Amino acid sequence: RTGAAFQYLLVQKTGAQKNVGLIQLNRPQALNALCEELTTELQRALEDMESDPEVGAIVLTGSQKAFAAGADIKEMQNKTFQDCYNSNFLDGWDKVSLVRKPIIAAVNGYALGGGCELAMMCDIIYAGEKAQFGQPEILLGTIPGAGGTQRLTRAVGKSLAMEMVLTGDRISA
Repeated sequence: RTGAAFQYLLVQKTGAQKNVGLIQLNRPQALNALCEELTTELQRALEDMESDPEVGAIVLTGSQKAFAAGADIKEMQNKTFQDCYNSNFLDGWDKVSLVRKPIIAAVNGYALGGGCELAMMCDIIYAGEKAQFGQPEILLGTIPGAGGTQRLTRAVGKSLAMEMVLTGDRISA
């Protein structure tokens, strides 16, 4: 399944031998905010790539302006804890970290909140000069909710992770 099968992703096989799966988040009007449909499509695309014997590695990317600017706040704003709990909100979100083939996050622009967490779930992060990583959830009165605090601590160390999570400050590549 490629191209037209997805509303929020551009999916193709690339490379000289067509053995690299390329998944591009494609929701430019919302800076690739991670709405439920996008994350469902991403899980499906990853399953397709993982089961395709021709694909040896996967590259996950966004646009020049944003890898992914985080969770879709508009989609989440009216959900109560009970709504999230009963609907298994974020269920399957960590699919990226469970894929057995290597996944490279090619990040340029914003990788904030859920977008930063998505990049950290990949095996390698290749960051461009304009990449900005951050966990700005504190600015909305909440905290990273999908493993961001644990992954960030492993990636950048306790002090910088605490600074980023507690202030909402961003860091460059």
